[in-house]
Amino acid sequence: MKSHRRPAFEGGTEEAPLKELSHLDERGRAAMVDVGAKDETERVARAEAAVVMAAATLAIIVDEAAPKGDVIAVARLAGIMAAKRTHELIPLCHQLNLTKVAVDIEADEALPGLRITTEARLRGRTGVEMEALVAASVAALTVYDMCKAVDRGMEVTGVRLLEKSGGRSGHWTREGEA
Repeated sequence: MKSHRRPAFEGGTEEAPLKELSHLDERGRAAMVDVGAKDETERVARAEAAVVMAAATLAIIVDEAAPKGDVIAVARLAGIMAAKRTHELIPLCHQLNLTKVAVDIEADEALPGLRITTEARLRGRTGVEMEALVAASVAALTVYDMCKAVDRGMEVTGVRLLEKSGGRSGHWTREGEA
């Protein structure tokens, strides 16, 4: 018979000590975290993603000449919509009453491509990191979908959390971020 020992998180830093995974029960089975006893606090998370593409593809997007329409406007809307439905995509996420979701998309000729930055916010008992990450991911995938007929070689890269605040664990910022 297989042992169901609850595994510990391997890794960590001085800022983030080792701890057990919160989404496993005492038998090692997936479980939704009970946040009922947590205090409600203002919680904010920021994430980013990038879509690297041919310079000509970026020019088409900037000139709003893509065959499927305004790529940036549609990707922004897709990111906002996705954040609001994160609990339907990530199995153990709580359904949240978001108070703000922002998706900013900027052209970056140095990539060349688009840089996507998102922010999710609420007053609640659990964080909004997944909502910010899902918003960035879906916005990036929407850019790909809208431009794939022009450039199938695009790459979605750098999906990562930049910052989170609120709750018991406090404020965290990715090293190198302001």
